[in-house]
Amino acid sequence: MKALVITRFGGPEVLELQQVPDAHPAPEQLLVKVEAGGLNFADLLTARGGYAGTPKPPLTAGREFAGREGSGGRRVMGYTQWAAFAERAVVHRNLVWPIPEGWTAEQAAAFPVNFFTAYFAYWKAGLLEKASGARVLIHAVAGGVGTAAVQIGKILGVEMYGTSSSDDKLARVRELGLQHGINYKQRDYVEAIRDLTSGEGVDAVFEMLGGEHVAKSVRCLRDFGRVIVYGSATGEIPQLDTRLLYAKGASVHGLWLSYLSANRPLMESAWKQLSEWLAAGKLHPVIGNVFPLEQAREAYTLMQEGKNYGKIVLKIS
Repeated sequence: MKALVITRFGGPEVLELQQVPDAHPAPEQLLVKVEAGGLNFADLLTARGGYAGTPKPPLTAGREFAGREGSGGRRVMGYTQWAAFAERAVVHRNLVWPIPEGWTAEQAAAFPVNFFTAYFAYWKAGLLEKASGARVLIHAVAGGVGTAAVQIGKILGVEMYGTSSSDDKLARVRELGLQHGINYKQRDYVEAIRDLTSGEGVDAVFEMLGGEHVAKSVRCLRDFGRVIVYGSATGEIPQLDTRLLYAKGASVHGLWLSYLSANRPLMESAWKQLSEWLAAGKLHPVIGNVFPLEQAREAYTLMQEGKNYGKIVLKIS
């Protein structure tokens, strides 16, 4: 079968379309004929060899997919650690969910990672039950997780602040429900948050930049606020002097979907709520670009350059 293979560690140039052996499921697994795959920043890190637990190359890329179970079975979307960007994928039964009626494969492939991550960010922040009146700062708000977090925040009644490098992107996210956009190329977001909240700060920051931004995000918090760290897009090691937390009683929490996905009760609880919102028509993946699998290098490059809006999707079959 055809698959996108990481031939060695490096940039998009290491990706090659190759013929690989057919996938065969174990008893706890399903075989899915893949139609589309969602591209995530974790896929960039995997190609570079910087994602924890990545096997040595060659390996098939991809962790998010949509397609049909077996040969012509039910339409499903799901999450796996590796090998989603192939004509067929072997995936765990507990990490596959039905595609909402009327959705395309591309829409479905843009859902699992973004919306589960955004949901767990609100959960980690303690805002799923007490969100009314809360303030949240969402970094990279125009990206896949960012646009998902805005949609969930709108449902919860959160006052949302978001950072992006583009006024155009911020304008588009405002249409989803973002109230306050901050162009970080024009203004320091710590100062912007201080001014926009009259010096009070926010209750939570969803942080995926790394480097200096963990400490800067802590400075955006009000008393007892939380920074939820789920990535390091700058490629820089997060920097934080924990003494910065003392004055506000603040805290920093890690969020790693790869780890949480192994917790079946937690995933089932999250899906129960997400599926209710889906049924009510409240959640819609935002897709910025769709590339054929043959143009995977271009897709990875677009994400690497940070020029995408919403989700980048690969059309596989």
